[in-house]
Amino acid sequence: MLLLMPMLAMAKGAQEEVKDDRPVVGLIMKSLANEFFMAMEEGAQAYAAEDGTFKLITMGMNSETDFDSQVNAVDTLITQGVDLIVLAPADSAGMVAPVKRAIDAGVTVINFDVTLDKDALKAAGLPEEFLFVGPDNTDGAEMVGNYLGEKLGDGGKVFILEGNPGADNAKQRKNGFMKSIATHNLELLASNTAHWETEEANTLMTNLLTKHPDVQGVMCANDSMALGVVRALEAAGRSDVQVVGFDNIPAVKDLILNDKMLATVHMDGAEMAILAFNAGFEILAGERENLGWVQSPLILADKAFFE
Repeated sequence: MLLLMPMLAMAKGAQEEVKDDRPVVGLIMKSLANEFFMAMEEGAQAYAAEDGTFKLITMGMNSETDFDSQVNAVDTLITQGVDLIVLAPADSAGMVAPVKRAIDAGVTVINFDVTLDKDALKAAGLPEEFLFVGPDNTDGAEMVGNYLGEKLGDGGKVFILEGNPGADNAKQRKNGFMKSIATHNLELLASNTAHWETEEANTLMTNLLTKHPDVQGVMCANDSMALGVVRALEAAGRSDVQVVGFDNIPAVKDLILNDKMLATVHMDGAEMAILAFNAGFEILAGERENLGWVQSPLILADKAFFE
């Protein structure tokens, strides 16, 4: 019996060593103060625990403008020798250099949620068609913008609250809103950035209401900003103004059901991260190239969606 003990110990150590050979994935998100990324992190961690075939490290920013944190996260994961980095860039051009460093170090990088800038990719010697996992942000914004346009009718007066100007998805969502404005002949009173942030959106909306009290609708490039807009409207007693958003974070469900928001765009962050993980594993296995687009679905989420 005593002779078996070292053998059992060796066997246990070997099993642990095999287990430690699982690929390591670093998930770098944007602001973890944003409910969308909080839910994404929770879903990704649950998937990794259930799947069991890889180890997951999650990292995020303190705020949407904390760009340096993302750069540091990439460099940290390179140093740790991870196999795969899944990145939602806060700045589409600015994050190309850290991505290039990771690739040069032998790390596979998957770009998801926000596209990397094509000109910056080309300048860095990376393919312009670098694989992207995520939605068609222009179509999604146009979809919810058209829903607002149908509600307001021809000539409705609207604001756009834009996301971070450095992020391609912010540009794409504004483009989608502009398409719906043209389709429904809406009057755009103002289009300003609130950098995806709730408090900044609240202050901006309060000021815009003073300047343009005749506004009838607000197109928000994400739901975090929509929360700030709704608070400003409540403080001003303006229940007549229709608000649409993008992302379908948990907090907007009650707002839509209680007629404080008109609609949002449902986008499952955890599902998108999982699609990105799987694309990365296929690349690591030599089953696909790191090129193209894996499109994640978008759904209009109005009151009927939640009832």
